[in-house]
Amino acid sequence: MFSLIPKTNINFVGARRIGFAFSAALTVLGLYSILLLAQGKAKLGVDFGGGANVTLQLKQGVEVDALRGALGKEFAESDIQRVQGSNTYLIRLPLDGEATDAAVAKAKVSIPQALAGNEVSGVSMEYVGPAVSKQLWHQALWAMVVSMFGILAYIAFRFDFRFGVGAMLATLHDVLAVLGLMVIFHQEFSLLVVTALLTLAGYSLTDTVVVFDRIRENLKARRSDPMGTVVNDSINETLSRTINTSMTVMLTVVVLYFFGGDVVHSFSLALILGVLVGTYSSIFVASPLVVEWNLRSPARR
Repeated sequence: MFSLIPKTNINFVGARRIGFAFSAALTVLGLYSILLLAQGKAKLGVDFGGGANVTLQLKQGVEVDALRGALGKEFAESDIQRVQGSNTYLIRLPLDGEATDAAVAKAKVSIPQALAGNEVSGVSMEYVGPAVSKQLWHQALWAMVVSMFGILAYIAFRFDFRFGVGAMLATLHDVLAVLGLMVIFHQEFSLLVVTALLTLAGYSLTDTVVVFDRIRENLKARRSDPMGTVVNDSINETLSRTINTSMTVMLTVVVLYFFGGDVVHSFSLALILGVLVGTYSSIFVASPLVVEWNLRSPARR
């Protein structure tokens, strides 16, 4: 069959220290972003920060500044986005812990009143209180922890413990890297972003398992060869498949990013970053970690 990428002979294992250094920087960035999120210094979505999401539809379009003035002084820090090509506005109202349902209801009433003469065809609101947002934080963290240990158990059962640890660390690296990049790009952290992080964890794992399968096949057929050589050859043999798969997924999420609308903007951006980081980690992180473990184990030497 036609191969987009010809057979390669790149020394990925030999360059693993460079890859480890780059991955360490991405991991530190991810850990730093978690600290910012925990302190409330990053841009939190209503799901985690508490507040209200308002979807407002007007008969005639207005300037964003005029709509912000209609919200009142108590919502001066509101984030307003107009859906391109329509008179629909997405309004994020960040409310503090003392905000009540009455304050949200007041904003809902004040918008149509301040825009007199402009018919409001639809208003919908979603309110998340501090107690709910705290519960969502805990659920999101548990989802990440359970998925990581599930990956470790699955790969350890299918291959062996070395591969399980390598896959888990590579997947954790992917999640932290994308989380850090999203915070650096000032993207809103919401449940959609959590969904994207869990999705890319599954994608990255699938990509890694393909390489691990080839390593296992080659280890059985070439028992006398050094493990580093076998792993490097296996990565090169599956490189075309890895890149082809990533390009196919990338085409889809790029279209979603540009044409999916503001609602899924952060979700699709997280997937784009996840595909890039996941492809990188399956080549430069997961398999080289197994080689490094093998080289540092006296019993295996």
